[in-house]
Amino acid sequence: MHAFDVLGDPVRRRILELLADGELTAGVISAAIGAEFDISQPAVSQHLKVLRDNGFTSVRPEGQRRLYAVNGDALRDVDEWLAGFRRFWTPKLDALATEIARGKRQRRRSAP
Repeated sequence: MHAFDVLGDPVRRRILELLADGELTAGVISAAIGAEFDISQPAVSQHLKVLRDNGFTSVRPEGQRRLYAVNGDALRDVDEWLAGFRRFWTPKLDALATEIARGKRQRRRSAP
């Protein structure tokens, strides 16, 4: 499965967002995702499997629990692919940052 096929699903993207803060058990992920998306535990498990099988997450056993974590290698591959397109948004973001800084300076100068 292509990385963007994996990341194209909002449930899988949300799982990765949850894992960005650190390891979580399958149970915690299931509870959060199940509540947020109104899907069953087996459905969440399938999404975790897709993420794991495609290298976006790793899993390690800890007793009866399974701890999931983000695997940065797969995300680096996506980042490298996106690198060729950054030229389309980087100048706009840089210009926005400049405008924000200019506005802050003007507000400081005009403050009593």
